Amino acid sequence: MARAWLSVDLPHGSLGRAGILRRAAVALCLSAPLAVLGCKSKSAETAPDAILIGVVLPITGREAKPGQYQKEGIELAIKKINDEGGVMVKDKGKKIPLKEIFYDDASEQAKSASLAERAMNADNATAVLGGYSTALGEAESVMPDRYQTPWITTGAAATTIFNHGYQYVFGVLSPIPLLGSTTAEFLGSLADEGKLSKGLKVALAVENTDHGVDYANGIQDWIKRHPGYFEVAFNEKFELGSPDFSGLLQKIRVANADILLADAHLQDYITMHRQYLQSGMHHQLISYGARGPEGDARKALGEGTDYIFAGIWWSSKLPYKQVQQFVADYKQFTGRDPDSWYAAPAYDAVRMLASAVEQAGTTNRTAVRDALRKVELKDSLLPGGTLKFGPNGQVSNPFVVVQNKPDGKVDIVFPKDAATGPAVAPRPGSAVAH
Repeated sequence: MARAWLSVDLPHGSLGRAGILRRAAVALCLSAPLAVLGCKSKSAETAPDAILIGVVLPITGREAKPGQYQKEGIELAIKKINDEGGVMVKDKGKKIPLKEIFYDDASEQAKSASLAERAMNADNATAVLGGYSTALGEAESVMPDRYQTPWITTGAAATTIFNHGYQYVFGVLSPIPLLGSTTAEFLGSLADEGKLSKGLKVALAVENTDHGVDYANGIQDWIKRHPGYFEVAFNEKFELGSPDFSGLLQKIRVANADILLADAHLQDYITMHRQYLQSGMHHQLISYGARGPEGDARKALGEGTDYIFAGIWWSSKLPYKQVQQFVADYKQFTGRDPDSWYAAPAYDAVRMLASAVEQAGTTNRTAVRDALRKVELKDSLLPGGTLKFGPNGQVSNPFVVVQNKPDGKVDIVFPKDAATGPAVAPRPGSAVAH
């Protein structure tokens, strides 16, 4: 650039009219304030107007409701950060706001993957968030390393996503095997208290996905390590989106188990439990994995969801000031309370990303990736209050177990130091033969 400016010192005759004008413009740029004349430095020319964040979530299709809630959590976090001026980016010398580029994957794997690719490649997003559900998350997870773009899944936690050695893949949900083992540990605590008898039979009905496999493995591993507590009497998979679970439920009846543990997504939970109620079965305890307190289920099934328990990644009942502030902010933002756990991890994912950009001091995607490996959110909404990605990119925060109570109430019942109410076990009426 300096050599080009030196050319203005050539004799007038060698420049012509255009050259003289060009020399005059150069002289003005050298002597007048840059802001007045619009002569920008190289760093100013490349400073982005916003930090682009790709968001790929389902707001149509079978996963629409959880996807919508996660989208709201992301957008609330972006708003909160932008209300304070954005994220400080050291190499630009200023705060830069976050900007969402949203795509609806319609709950379809192929579409989810292609949209994640679009956000990383065509849109050149600094990072991409999304991947609600194991199926959608697995589809998206092959793209980050290909395009060297950080990807944070806000709604997928199967171990298969994090065991490939990917370098740009991160997740804010703790592993599903831990969900299974926490569920079994909770049941074991009830046996220790005398609320359940030891040696009870457990029926496992899990979705035919890596999520379902992880959940069943977590439960069975705990049972193997604690002999005498429970016995697995039934273990079978079912297909996602099945309209009819009557055959599976009949097999569960024949197994004569005392406890039913199913791993299901929201719509399958509603469908299966409606048919469960119609079947007349009544186990001592029942769970649908990480589903239970959702408003849609309680609206659809009413009292039929009472005393169902669930292991979840977050609860509005957690005794943290930041949780109560989030609940208030979310209600003001959306007009309603958060539904189950969905919005909070997505909210924290944005905060983790913003912290990483600030620590990196740049929007360079590899530098942001490196910062994500080190960043620690010490006022996280999630159980434990601190969020940090592990060596494989996934967090390992504890789960909380909640139980539905009559009149729409939900209590944390495990672990004890976070409990807001006692666990009810066995379920009322469970003396009825199942």
